[in-house]
Amino acid sequence: MLYRSATLYSDPVGTSEPSRRQRLREQTTAEIKDTALSLMSSGGPDAITLRAIARRMGMTPNAIYGYFATRDDLITTLIDELYTSLVDAVETARDAHPADDPAGRIQAWGESFRSWSLANPEGFRLIYGDPVRDYQPPEGGAAPEAQHRACLGLVGLAVGAWPRVHDKDASSYRWSDFDKGLVGKVREAFPDQPPGVLALALRLWGRFQGLVSLEIYGHLRYQTARPAKLYRDELAATLRSLNLTPSGR
Repeated sequence: MLYRSATLYSDPVGTSEPSRRQRLREQTTAEIKDTALSLMSSGGPDAITLRAIARRMGMTPNAIYGYFATRDDLITTLIDELYTSLVDAVETARDAHPADDPAGRIQAWGESFRSWSLANPEGFRLIYGDPVRDYQPPEGGAAPEAQHRACLGLVGLAVGAWPRVHDKDASSYRWSDFDKGLVGKVREAFPDQPPGVLALALRLWGRFQGLVSLEIYGHLRYQTARPAKLYRDELAATLRSLNLTPSGR
């Protein structure tokens, strides 16, 4: 399943309909992005070129440059929209559980992460896996806002679980063990938390992503017919390691 982007159009007071030209432009832009992911699905990230997309869509190369000036502009847009879609999904799942239910929030985030990834395998690969040859992200990186939200969201999960954590390794971390820029964001959002909270957040990320990566890249195909059960059990083991009780969902 390819990722679909959607844009709502309205004027400042909500009285005007989009013009036909606007509608056609948005439809073509969405088709360009879907075609890029389709090419990646069949040929890997290097298959994403504006000329290949134009050829697949029956456009001239010059016409497609009116939508994206360079391939890197297109890649950056894709990463930004995909990453934002992923973070929206996991945050919505998390927030269906109250703040005083850390187990439910962690489990919901993990389950939603897998569901989104399986529904958007090319998006997962573009965000987390396959490097695009010669791609030059903009200053500050691609999808900086979504990355910021994802990181702080994971730290928030760790903060919720922290009162129950009895791990001698957790107290061995120092802020100097982590990137200074990341530390600044975490300490601003979560003052008075120890550095072990950030370590726990990164470990949670690894637990969420590990089996999903194996599944997306087909490495579990011949090992198990029940990857969903493996993932649920991994989430449950993660929660028990934090002295939290997994739900029976």
